[in-house]
Amino acid sequence: MFIVERHKHILDLLERDGKVLVKDLSILFGVSESMIRKDLQVLEKNNLLQRTYGGAINIKRTIVNGESFFKRVEKNTDLKELIAQKAYELIKEGDTIFLDASSISYFLAKLITQNNKSITLITNMVEISSMIKLDSKIHVIFIGGDYDPLVGGNIGSHSNEQIKLYRCNKAFIGCSGIDLRDGSISTGESEDAGTKKAIMKISKELFLLAPNERFNLDGIYTFSNISDFHSIITESEPNDAIMTLLKQYDINLI
Repeated sequence: MFIVERHKHILDLLERDGKVLVKDLSILFGVSESMIRKDLQVLEKNNLLQRTYGGAINIKRTIVNGESFFKRVEKNTDLKELIAQKAYELIKEGDTIFLDASSISYFLAKLITQNNKSITLITNMVEISSMIKLDSKIHVIFIGGDYDPLVGGNIGSHSNEQIKLYRCNKAFIGCSGIDLRDGSISTGESEDAGTKKAIMKISKELFLLAPNERFNLDGIYTFSNISDFHSIITESEPNDAIMTLLKQYDINLI
């Protein structure tokens, strides 16, 4: 097999499985492991994959926000509801929490309002207003500002100034992508990045709401690092390649 053919086969395997291992490729192609490592180095230089210890994972895709908030809410509802349920179990009576504007926060807000938990809820997500019942025990504080239909909430400098007036013990924040090479966490809108930073500054505990797919995606604007968060809440344990990369960070996975 020619080198070019081997490279194409490696990329096909990455597209199918999301990861490859040097030892497996060595057996598959009948070449030495050092040769496979050279192949992976060449492919990485061409931004076609990301090398890891013992192998490689599929290259990350950059997400540019083009869908409305409710379009995102309608996608992958099962896994988002699972993540929301895990987050809900962390919320105790009497807590003051912040929910930022994200599709998973929408499902978490539904759980909170349906169960009428006695908490203080601060949010910049406008859609929560339609969930509040007349007999609700939830004290809701809405953050104003410039409404962004793509984000699904109020963001920008006016929102950030209001956020600074409050304090909470738990904040649940969504993201567009997580880069495990340097731990950066990103979103697709610049003003949203600034608002997320403001939220993080007022909370004692920070929880990142992130489906597994976020480990293979990037937003355009970085707003934080994995090390800033107490836990990442996701639907299930990620694959071995991602878990290997996660071990370099002092982060709890829920």
